[in-house]
Amino acid sequence: MGRVHRYIPASDDERQEMLDAIGLATIDDLFASIPEALRLKTRLDLPGPLSETEITAELEARAATNQLPAPALQFLGGGAYRHAVPAVVDHLISRTEFYSSYTPYQPEISQGTLQAMFEYQTLLCQLTELPIANASMYEGGSAVAEAILMAERMSPKDRVVISDLVHPEYHQVTGTHLRNLDIATESFGHRADGTADLEAAQAALAGGASALVIQHPNFFGCLEDVEAAARVARDAGAHLIVAVAEPVALGILKGPGRQGADVVAGEGQSLGVPLSYGGPYLGFLAARQPFLRNMPGRIVGEARDADGRRGYVLTLSTREQHIRREKATSNICTNEGLMALAAAITMAALGKTGLREMAEHSHAKAVYARQAIGGTRRCRLVHAAPCFNEFVVELPMAAEEAVAALAGRGLLAGIPLSRYFAGLERQLLVAVTELNTRVAIDRLAAELARLG
Repeated sequence: MGRVHRYIPASDDERQEMLDAIGLATIDDLFASIPEALRLKTRLDLPGPLSETEITAELEARAATNQLPAPALQFLGGGAYRHAVPAVVDHLISRTEFYSSYTPYQPEISQGTLQAMFEYQTLLCQLTELPIANASMYEGGSAVAEAILMAERMSPKDRVVISDLVHPEYHQVTGTHLRNLDIATESFGHRADGTADLEAAQAALAGGASALVIQHPNFFGCLEDVEAAARVARDAGAHLIVAVAEPVALGILKGPGRQGADVVAGEGQSLGVPLSYGGPYLGFLAARQPFLRNMPGRIVGEARDADGRRGYVLTLSTREQHIRREKATSNICTNEGLMALAAAITMAALGKTGLREMAEHSHAKAVYARQAIGGTRRCRLVHAAPCFNEFVVELPMAAEEAVAALAGRGLLAGIPLSRYFAGLERQLLVAVTELNTRVAIDRLAAELARLG
């Protein structure tokens, strides 16, 4: 049971057969190109092999030494959210047909994978209210960067204008993507109510830009006026890109496409993907029809054969493996297929009604939390604009210190904004979802009231 062959299935005879096939005598011959002085001459200092039962016993013994505290009550957000995931999601994505599949290079034997991607695209189009979507983004930051590059290909201006309330990490990723492409970025500020200053955006766009980028809900949790932003962008001859870090909000908000957005890009983690200490997550990208041939990654389409039978194909695949390099629009399109599948199953299982209910519960609990925390004398609600499930609180002490103190009491109270914005040392970003109980919210409010 514990033989090495359980872990390395090739036998000595099979390895020799493979060496013979490529004209080599020994394994060492495979590494002849490595200079002799750089080769390891001794065996690695590793423990000896163990049987499966011995390994299981060792891991159980180590696990028994863990001193597990009670789960913390958490109010973290900022682009990653704790939502209920239907039990059917994990059951279905654990089927070997899905979790062992990587990429559908051979459509005739990848119909299940292709159909799952097609259904995901369809559901994403319904969520964003835009006609096309791909199935090939890593996570929110790079999806926004790809949206900007797509807008630049459509309307070359070598410049883009971005709200400072787009997720700060999306700003960082975008900067990395654009730094060596001679595409300038200009950030514009926000108003006291916590929303983007569209007059400042209008002034910034006067110099010409391929795109205006806002986030909705924004990083402070406030809802933006997407229709007004669309008018500002359109008047300046720019495309409007809307970043969405919390797509559950679209369960009760109008789709950005219906409000005038040309492109919607963002993070799909809250649609059935666990937090998992930061990944793997799921980027998404949807756009208007004219962007079709400039969209990066893969787009799956439905077709019919000569007998009228339905089938799925890679309608467009813009990687340099598939088309001429100079025409390739993306080289970062590992399809995150398993995460996209989880999102598709979640959206299908919840349906319009279920997603709306999840969004309504999250919003209602956030409203309750705002009232509970804002009702204390020690804390102040910073922004007056409507929010979805996140909001900013000003504390009587440094937010970093408060977070550290409350973590010791079993509370993950939020994200100190000083990590991203200078001068906001006392401000804390708090996120609430349907999984936060009223008891937990009341405790958070009470603990914050005792600070300082």
